[in-house]
Amino acid sequence: MPCLDVNDTTLHYEDEGTGPALLFVHGWGTSGRTWGAQLPEFTGDHRVVTVDWRGCGRSARPARGNTIAGVVSDLVVLIGALRLERPVVVGSSVGGAFAIELGVRRPELIGGAVPVGAPGYWPSARQQARLVADLRRDRAGTVAGWVPGWYAPGTAPALIDWTVRQILDSGVYIDEHQATAGDYDPRPALPGLKVPIHYLHGELDSAIPLEVPRTCAALTPGAEVSVIPGAGHMPHQERPAAFNAALRTALNGMAPAARTTA
Repeated sequence: MPCLDVNDTTLHYEDEGTGPALLFVHGWGTSGRTWGAQLPEFTGDHRVVTVDWRGCGRSARPARGNTIAGVVSDLVVLIGALRLERPVVVGSSVGGAFAIELGVRRPELIGGAVPVGAPGYWPSARQQARLVADLRRDRAGTVAGWVPGWYAPGTAPALIDWTVRQILDSGVYIDEHQATAGDYDPRPALPGLKVPIHYLHGELDSAIPLEVPRTCAALTPGAEVSVIPGAGHMPHQERPAAFNAALRTALNGMAPAARTTA
């Protein structure tokens, strides 16, 4: 199992294929396995790296560093250690915020950012505080009641149940991301973003409304938004064929080093 010591923790990652680099970053509490429907599509002509960020999946569960800055710092070290040449970073939910922050803080390291169901500035810090309190009071019940709303109606129950299991298997310290979510807002930095960005968003995403990426794209020079019909917050799992086609289109519109051969 490939692991890398990063800052004060150990990360699990998978590294397959050759070609322009893609770095896939999952959302809160899940793991790199959520990108399973993308691997067969992109490892044929890309070097594809998936990572379980700290506290999640098969990585260690440290008590500290569970912040946007902490995870972004981990990803910077990972990119350098694996010698990824300006990867396009594809991030789901809070992983999309990590992708944007890499572009803001270390634009020389990446070839582009593709936020998926992101970035997610929340208007109500009170709502996030209530969520954190509910997680501490009844973690299993709160996750089981919350996660189905991430998905569009008609999603297979097995997929929802699998997502719940992943989150419950993750460390409790990742709740810090939820506690601070109300304060996160990338909009002031977006006009100065120096990497290509293409937002992919589910048409029916109720966790982060479609107006969020559209607002962000309007502030970001050259940004585009692609909508995945019939999908909710996890379009890469719900509508993988449509998502993969949209991602290829996004990559083709970015820097030459990131373009696909298909």
